[in-house]
Amino acid sequence: MTKADLVERVTAQIAQTAGPMISKKDCARVVDAFLDAIKESLERQDNIEVRGFGTFKIRRRKTRMARNPRTGSPVEVSARPVPVFKPSKELRALVAGAEPDAVAKAEN
Repeated sequence: MTKADLVERVTAQIAQTAGPMISKKDCARVVDAFLDAIKESLERQDNIEVRGFGTFKIRRRKTRMARNPRTGSPVEVSARPVPVFKPSKELRALVAGAEPDAVAKAEN
């Protein structure tokens, strides 16, 4: 799914539940603002938790040895921060085919 597909789907869902109160252009601005907020938070090394969906965070990769694919010689790859996403239990259950409500009930 592309960002354009996401905007289309969100616009359709809003129109279905609340009526045609938001244009596709405005919805695209909302999606862009949401993604920008995630990027800015990750840039500040902050975690972003979206309940029922998952957590975006920064993980620090350690320095490691790799190989140059052309020459085969060892190359040191320096430590660096990388963004990661950890899905919530509900999202993992949904993807696995279980009902998210059943997962929430089992946790309580």
